[in-house]
Amino acid sequence: MKKKTLVLGASLNPARYSNLAIERLVRKNVETVAIGLREGTVNSVPINSEMIDFEDIDTITLYLNAKRQEAYYDYIIDLNPKRVIFNPGTENPVLYELLRKNKIDFQNACTLVMLSTNQY
Repeated sequence: MKKKTLVLGASLNPARYSNLAIERLVRKNVETVAIGLREGTVNSVPINSEMIDFEDIDTITLYLNAKRQEAYYDYIIDLNPKRVIFNPGTENPVLYELLRKNKIDFQNACTLVMLSTNQY
């Protein structure tokens, strides 16, 4: 069973890793939702610019640097995902501690590599 994933920091630009992640998640039949700065659609996945109260989020994969993550701390905790993936360049010790306090698993990893090696 594929778990619902939120791509946080999604981009409409096909050259961005968040865009590639959406493409590959959809290809692997992972239910995918996305939030980014600009609204649009990537491979039939709508990108919302507002913090939507999504239900049953298993994984949040981050494509925002640590400074930009600050605005989403409460949102991430409130969604109560099973895990958060910090892609390269998104590492954030402050958020790690918040996740620990809320018993939310996290890992520093690359979603694209995890998908390509069937470790997602």
